[in-house]
Amino acid sequence: MGKVIAAVALIMFSAGAVLAADTITFPAKNGEVGFNHKKHQETLKDCKVCHEKGAGKIEGFGKEWAHKSCKGCHADKGAGPTKCSECHKK
Repeated sequence: MGKVIAAVALIMFSAGAVLAADTITFPAKNGEVGFNHKKHQETLKDCKVCHEKGAGKIEGFGKEWAHKSCKGCHADKGAGPTKCSECHKK
């Protein structure tokens, strides 16, 4: 029974990774933000870094969350955009 549960969990995780859009565009007042979801999946290898409650929408996602979490992660890792114009494109 445990093997069946593990197999179903693996299939669900894989399906989420495969079905997720490669690039997501978020509208914003000072220019839309393009987010390469596939690149982040490949780099982080752990969906729970952003999706704390599992695959799907991010609870509390919005401007404040993105500035704190995304910009903060980029600054901590020394990789990725941290300036307004590097994310927001008009």
